[in-house]
Amino acid sequence: MNQSPLTHTLPDRQLAYQQRIASPENGGKAGVFFMGGYASDMTGSKAVFLDAQCAQAGYGYTRFDYRGHGASSATLEEGCIGDWFDDTLKVFDTLTTGKQVLVGSSMGGWIGLLLARARPERIAGFVGVAAAPDFTEDLVRPSMSAEQVTAMERDGFFYEIPAPPEGQPDDRLPISRRLMEDGANQLVLRQPLKIDAPVRLLQGQQDEDVPWQTALKLAAHIEQPNVRVTLIKDGNHRLSRAADLALLWETVVDIVESC
Repeated sequence: MNQSPLTHTLPDRQLAYQQRIASPENGGKAGVFFMGGYASDMTGSKAVFLDAQCAQAGYGYTRFDYRGHGASSATLEEGCIGDWFDDTLKVFDTLTTGKQVLVGSSMGGWIGLLLARARPERIAGFVGVAAAPDFTEDLVRPSMSAEQVTAMERDGFFYEIPAPPEGQPDDRLPISRRLMEDGANQLVLRQPLKIDAPVRLLQGQQDEDVPWQTALKLAAHIEQPNVRVTLIKDGNHRLSRAADLALLWETVVDIVESC
């Protein structure tokens, strides 16, 4: 059964979250902490799937919405990586205890790496699902057209894709100048990453948003041998098919049960 969202109230924002407490027999095991992607929220397919699986297994589980996402306060255009990382820290530090297996999807992988770096003593493992560390600098900026650069300077944001034909719904996502500028200050792939816990990277080779080579680059930056990259040859960016979700759960369980 899906839970109603709760609210973690801070002086300047309200963060929506949902949480399951571990069953008594699993109280000593690591919990699972999910971080979603850009413009996604805790009702996405992977977040909901993990909630159902953790409920059945009796694992502790926490999912939430960054500010400007889902049921949390603010707007997407106002936020940046540093803001969403701060949201993550507030939820992690206040609402969870003990060690956690971090699961980061797309941008959530970048934020999860920042969290692993900031709270190393509380990390039981890291699972990246099409993780997109440093995407503003490494993926977005090199692909920007002259028109997009002009739009960002003029309007404070730009769109990655052209406007739809007249009469069609416009569901494009904005990329703000603040997001781009802040992203350059939050990079994790410019120096070795120290994560003293198992790292598992799941990556589709048909991903049109994050090249599969990004997973290999990330693996190379992690300073320990317990790192595995799983390439799904026909997998896309979402990795939300039944087989993809089954692989995700198998990966999470393997880490939780090995702690």
